[in-house]
Amino acid sequence: MLPLTLPILRLLSDGEFHSGALLAATLGVSRASICHALRDTDLLGVTIYKVRGRGYRLSTPIEWLKPDEIKKHAGRSLLNSTLQIVDVVESTNSLLMQTVSDSAEFPKCVVAEIQTRGRGRRGRAWHGSLGGSLTFSVLWRFNAGVAQLSGLSLVVGVALVRAMTELGLSNLQLKWPNDLLYDFQKLGGVLIELHGDALGPSATVIGVGLNIQLTESVKHQIDQAVIDLNSLNAGFVARNKVLGVALRHIFEVLTEFEKYGFEPFRQEWQTAHAYHDKTVAMRMPDGSETIGLVRGVSNVGAIVLETASGERRFGSGEISMRPMSLAPTLKNRG
Repeated sequence: MLPLTLPILRLLSDGEFHSGALLAATLGVSRASICHALRDTDLLGVTIYKVRGRGYRLSTPIEWLKPDEIKKHAGRSLLNSTLQIVDVVESTNSLLMQTVSDSAEFPKCVVAEIQTRGRGRRGRAWHGSLGGSLTFSVLWRFNAGVAQLSGLSLVVGVALVRAMTELGLSNLQLKWPNDLLYDFQKLGGVLIELHGDALGPSATVIGVGLNIQLTESVKHQIDQAVIDLNSLNAGFVARNKVLGVALRHIFEVLTEFEKYGFEPFRQEWQTAHAYHDKTVAMRMPDGSETIGLVRGVSNVGAIVLETASGERRFGSGEISMRPMSLAPTLKNRG
């Protein structure tokens, strides 16, 4: 993406046609530069109509991120926090991880209009589009050590369910340890990165990605069933409002988690778990699998499975969970 691309798209945000000559004059560049900058906007998930004699127009308006709008919906939670909006970044998590050793202010939130190398768990890519995704990260410092932060990704999941419920969505689900689902389709995800000593203090970067409006091209890049907020809401969803409400709930649960740990959130998380009392396979980093029936989570967020050889507990780490049909050796005795 060229430096001119986003400034041009901002000028097109009124939904009207703009001639190449007018865009060029406004930005002080040539008409050829305008044409060149808009050549690959489909890679951003943006479609532009070009009509001879009329110019360029966006097929769908883009809601740009605005600090005042975000803060309005976040309420008092951002009063003592830093909010940074960036146009383009490889990864908001990577950007914040560069500051964890500094004495930078916290809590701090970085939100991007577009990520070029968004990341999920286990090295997977996060795919999104300009205006169709919400990708942000929060830097939070804990007095506790890294070893005491078990269950943190689950707590953030609870915050996202609360936020979506406030926004009018119901029947949201969670998938251990970091996915937000609707009807078993992925709506969002959480990526936790820790920095610090086992005994503390420690810094945490909490990355969140939410699907606002997925284009068909983006869907084709994703190797699982996905859904977006606009589909669930049957209409336009304001990204600024979603971010503000989500940050308010995230800050609230982080404050409580710092005092009491995961236990106060345990039942709420279990109630929302999409695979409770279902058979799943836990895949280890070495490729081996353990099959079992999900019985809940422990007071530190480990998933509890009933297996053919007895109860097993798994922490998050690099372990992945996938659903599967009920194994013949297991019976649901709950």
